[in-house]
Amino acid sequence: MTLTPLSPAAPARAPAVRGRLLLAALGAAPAVVLRLSGAEPGPVVGLLVFGLGVLAAAVLLMWAAETARADISGALALALLAFIAVLPEYAVDLYFAYTGGSDPANAAYAAANMTGANRLLIGVGWPLVALAGYLAARRSGARPALAGTTLGAHRRVDIGFLAVAAVFAFVLPLTRQIAWYVPLLIIPWYGFYLWHVARSGPGDDEEFTGVPARLARLPRRGRRLTTTALFVAAAAVIFAAAEPFATSLISAGSSLGVDRFLLVQWVAPLATEAPELIVAVVFAWRLRADDGLGALLSSKVNQWTLLVGLLPVAYLAGGGGLGMPLVGRQVDEVALTAAQTVLAVVILLDLRFRLWEAATLFGLFVAQFLLPAESARLVLTYVYLGLAAALLVPRLRHVGPSLRAVGGR
Repeated sequence: MTLTPLSPAAPARAPAVRGRLLLAALGAAPAVVLRLSGAEPGPVVGLLVFGLGVLAAAVLLMWAAETARADISGALALALLAFIAVLPEYAVDLYFAYTGGSDPANAAYAAANMTGANRLLIGVGWPLVALAGYLAARRSGARPALAGTTLGAHRRVDIGFLAVAAVFAFVLPLTRQIAWYVPLLIIPWYGFYLWHVARSGPGDDEEFTGVPARLARLPRRGRRLTTTALFVAAAAVIFAAAEPFATSLISAGSSLGVDRFLLVQWVAPLATEAPELIVAVVFAWRLRADDGLGALLSSKVNQWTLLVGLLPVAYLAGGGGLGMPLVGRQVDEVALTAAQTVLAVVILLDLRFRLWEAATLFGLFVAQFLLPAESARLVLTYVYLGLAAALLVPRLRHVGPSLRAVGGR
């Protein structure tokens, strides 16, 4: 890939780059040291120390993903970012699934955590990206478009793969389990997705600013080693900080008498999804809302395929049966999450994400808290699907291109 020529002032100076890298390392160090020490701080100290670690990891991850564009497609760089950023979600969810093999209550927590994280990405993450993009346009002096974010044509790959995964997800509530055959189908589907995005991308020269601009000018070998080191460092900090950050949040909530199921479903995912949400919003704030939404799209594909596929594997390894059962509330939660994903896919079919659409997704997300009755989840599921059907009609001509993108055409 050829780098776009930049003005001499575009890349940060070497001392400034070293200073920013050192600042990020200093922000991450207390969380890593505290985790390695085995100490168990109080909820408030844990929130501060591990929260700072999560923020530092997000910064490292963003620099790594941007610098990686000098050597790989932008779409693959975002997919790597999404995979690493979601690792804490894997750690929490797979732990619940594994221990659920001997404790059914934890199997329920696995489903709760997975559905909460998925709905949080679309219901809060996507609207935040749209809002940040709008405010960034105003800040830059440009007239912000109420039409919202326009996605590149290469995003049809993400949309097409997510559409197939979302439709398949309805198999789970219908069969009331994540059956043994699910990993055999959707884990290879994620591998196929990665193969596609490695070949796709905008195909334009990449423009770099700040720290990535300086790193991108390193000799190829040094640049690749640096990029790899940043990815590894970010992953290590995320592993060290995200889970205890989530635990600190849950402990704080439990001390206030908040229901543990709700804490596992919403508070823990808020902590584990923090790195990718921060990166996506920062992208949008830097007038790159397409990349911000692209990162969250890739994360959705990741979670609906690889994560869901690994849950029954962890459940079996922990002493459970061949399929992880879904009972009662879990069935409704998975159906609601799949319905939300279907609406989100339909909204993006025309490669536009308008502000009113972002507001709709956020409003429906909030509605589930205002309507806490169990029957409300079924009602909201039908609302999501009804809106998806209504919005699909004027977007029918975009279905073909999205499906053909899955086939590489």
